[in-house]
Amino acid sequence: MTTRGAEGATGDGPHTTDAGLLSPVRAGTPVERAVSDHAWLRAMLDAEAALAHAQAAIGVVPPWAAETIGRAARADRLDPRALAVAARESANPVVALVRELTRAVAVLDPAAAEYVHLGSTSQDIFDTAAMLVARDALGLLRADLARVAAAFAVLAREHRDTALPGRTLALHAVPTTFGLKAAGWRRLVLDADARVAGVLTALPVSLGGAAGTLAGYLEHGADAERLLAAFAARTGLCAPVLPWHALRTPVADLAAALAHTTGALGKVAVDVLSLTRTEVGEVAEPAVPGRGGSSAMPQKRNPVLATLIRSAALQVPALTAVLTQCLVTEDERSAGVWHAEWQPLRECLRLAGGAAHTAVELAEGLVVRPERMLSDLGLTGGRIVAERLVALLAPLVGKEAARDVLTRAADASDRLGRPLAEQLLEQPELTGRFTPDQLARLCDPGSYVGAAADLVDRSLRD
Repeated sequence: MTTRGAEGATGDGPHTTDAGLLSPVRAGTPVERAVSDHAWLRAMLDAEAALAHAQAAIGVVPPWAAETIGRAARADRLDPRALAVAARESANPVVALVRELTRAVAVLDPAAAEYVHLGSTSQDIFDTAAMLVARDALGLLRADLARVAAAFAVLAREHRDTALPGRTLALHAVPTTFGLKAAGWRRLVLDADARVAGVLTALPVSLGGAAGTLAGYLEHGADAERLLAAFAARTGLCAPVLPWHALRTPVADLAAALAHTTGALGKVAVDVLSLTRTEVGEVAEPAVPGRGGSSAMPQKRNPVLATLIRSAALQVPALTAVLTQCLVTEDERSAGVWHAEWQPLRECLRLAGGAAHTAVELAEGLVVRPERMLSDLGLTGGRIVAERLVALLAPLVGKEAARDVLTRAADASDRLGRPLAEQLLEQPELTGRFTPDQLARLCDPGSYVGAAADLVDRSLRD
């Protein structure tokens, strides 16, 4: 009998590492590395080094000290697990990191150690690091969204005129085209990318000192405006108008963009899941040997990619609710509110990044089956174009009478399994008004797709 047990029971070692076992949508994707503990540690050290260099640029820190701090600020010299455990004593990891960085700098030059974290506070370093991590993750995200949008443009163009059933409330409604569906997917992805781009270009450094007054920096001789500009230039982030320790708009905006992104990709995923059903079969995920197998049913090839994307789309909005709630901070620094952001923010970044990376493979490899779409269009025997026939009959017999005629004919068509055109020929109100060939043409679903082709063309010009 195997028991859960003693190895790793203290919480130390590899057993504490989040390997993505419960989050396969992001496991092994580039974003996972970009938001790892090591990446976050590196970003905090980069923020410390950038601050020292910015202070050197305005004459507050000797250039030689800034250079020494930069050389010592190497993530591979520090143990993230040890820092995490030490953070229990201060409620954030920066305090222990500064202590370890100071020791590392002192080994190189004891005099330079006096300038580590000069006038700063933990939140300045952590929030700046968070924006650096987010910038890297959003860069990966945008690259994947661009590929997804390009793939959907190809599908929209190739299937501009490929008719399939439009479905509302899960039932056949009126015909549409797969090109229009793909164009809609592309539009969602482009909208998401625009939101991400807007956030990406506005990610700010954090510089406020203990209570948002920058007093600690000024006490050491800094000019606030010059220091902020130098710090922003060194990091490549933006200079905010005000310190944002308790003004959490940057994180809330980031959350909103990530929720929109996973929602857009989730819409694609649920459409694919619906269209790939056995009884529908209008699309299929790209076939990869060994993927999608069932542990109990060897005949199945499950839609794994869409499933993974949908899983992210369901999680991110709930996590972003935490980040939005964190706008409600007390005073000039929060107790617990700021701290509550960290893990949900990282999870949102890696879930959104994982979903986008997965969507690339889905979009570029999606198998489209026009023959099944055509077959499914015929399932209702022409009833899918009843809307068209009501519009044509209304001038002849009146609007209400037209609806009554179509309702009777459609019900009979469904009950008897006969084409709608044949049932219409037997309606007394239509005697002598249409030939069998005319009704057959009017009941052809492929000829009733409205402005779908023009809509596709217009969307692809954007």
